[in-house]
Amino acid sequence: MDDIEVPQYFLCPISLQIMKDPVTVITGITYDRESIEHWLFTSKKTTCPVSKQALPKGSDLTPNHTLRRLIQAWCTQNASHGIDRIPTPKPPLDKFQVLKLIKHLRQPQLQLKTLRKLELLASENDKNRSHMLDAGVPKAMLLFIATRFKEGQTDGLEEAFSVLNSIPIPSAEAKQLLMENDHIIDSLTWVLGCEMENQELTVKSHAMIVLKTITTDPSSRILERLEPEFFNTIARFLRSGTTRQGSNAALNVLLAACDWGRNRMMMVEAGIVFELIELELGLPEKRTTELILGILFHLCSFADGRAQFLSHRGSIAVVSNRISRVSPAADDRAVLILSIICKFSGTNMVIQEMLKVGAVSRLCSLLQANCDTYLKDTARKILKSHSDEWKDSPCIGVPN
Repeated sequence: MDDIEVPQYFLCPISLQIMKDPVTVITGITYDRESIEHWLFTSKKTTCPVSKQALPKGSDLTPNHTLRRLIQAWCTQNASHGIDRIPTPKPPLDKFQVLKLIKHLRQPQLQLKTLRKLELLASENDKNRSHMLDAGVPKAMLLFIATRFKEGQTDGLEEAFSVLNSIPIPSAEAKQLLMENDHIIDSLTWVLGCEMENQELTVKSHAMIVLKTITTDPSSRILERLEPEFFNTIARFLRSGTTRQGSNAALNVLLAACDWGRNRMMMVEAGIVFELIELELGLPEKRTTELILGILFHLCSFADGRAQFLSHRGSIAVVSNRISRVSPAADDRAVLILSIICKFSGTNMVIQEMLKVGAVSRLCSLLQANCDTYLKDTARKILKSHSDEWKDSPCIGVPN
């Protein structure tokens, strides 16, 4: 584009770019629709960016047709300078249009077309997503998935989960839906175990993210009523490979479920301990490691969990190697896991394994590190409890 001066009032005060769809807020200031909608609906701001005056929730964005025509005419006149013409924007989506689309979902011959339309609308802008949320689209998607579960059909799941990924269901609405429909959890678990022709990894990752959203809400009682197959499915999900967001969602569900002893037992029976160690051996990101160590701490709190932990040849090594290398939260969980193992399962073989893989050296290094006093005390207790076995260790001596 040639160096040409653009009239100042053609520029959006937020993006400083030529406005494609100028709209005026109640303060009288005009912005490009995309920029002001992002300001209001994504950034959750409640004031006019220029005047700083309050903008009530649901404030109208009035199209400034006069200014748009002036911009379009100016663009046409300056086309020879490399200025692209601004197309006339299509009418914005409203709640009533969305409600009509939701009704179409009840007609089998229109379902796939309607889902693709909703997917497209959700991807376009924040205002669309706001209208779709108000119209109850997330609930409609979950009910559609539950229907597919009952029918044993996977058509439309990709589109439905794509919409839910763009417009997560509010926790209060999810809680109410779970009270009204006891097939929601079963349907999401079913999706995790389905074989699909296309986008299986993405669909299952989205399904796990939705599952995390509706099960980890503090007011939900779903986690108290889980069955063994739920944890068997999550074990297979982790084993088969998934996205980072999908695995973290699964780990968040498991960590929240650890509050109930029966859940911890079912996790161990499902082989979750083994899968967690395998996942950690892949050197995941910090948050994933923190979640894994948090779950392992809970599962090592009883004998079967510790037995499964120690049955994996890399368990002690992978936990001890995370000390001082990830985060204070990871240090905390890793040291507590080693403390539990030493206290309740500290056979000669285990104690020698800790020395062999460097766990003793890691614990010694903590005593000199800048960490919480209680963590140093825990490390010191571990070292002192087996000082006779470790007295020949080349690391620093165990303080009195």
